[in-house]
Amino acid sequence: MPSEICPKCNKPVYAAEKKIAGGKSWHKMCLKCGLCNKMLDSTTVAEHEGEVFCKQCHGRKFGPKGYGFGGGAGALNMDSGAHIGNKGTEMGTKPTTAGI
Repeated sequence: MPSEICPKCNKPVYAAEKKIAGGKSWHKMCLKCGLCNKMLDSTTVAEHEGEVFCKQCHGRKFGPKGYGFGGGAGALNMDSGAHIGNKGTEMGTKPTTAGI
């Protein structure tokens, strides 16, 4: 009998259907991005406070403004991911006043 419970559906997770992400066991079909619902695996998952995201959506939601779709400074844009349901970001667009 499995002792692990899927954090998404709260049902038992058996070895044949188990995926591990964020230190928890998930069903294969439950391990999806919290924003775009893309299926995730160990190479595409990023965890933040118990929620899982694909790396692209994680960058949009929690990364610095300007990251968006690009992978670096050569591809900066101001896409916030609003078209896929991102309501807000933790990082603002204004610089902090640290050190004043």
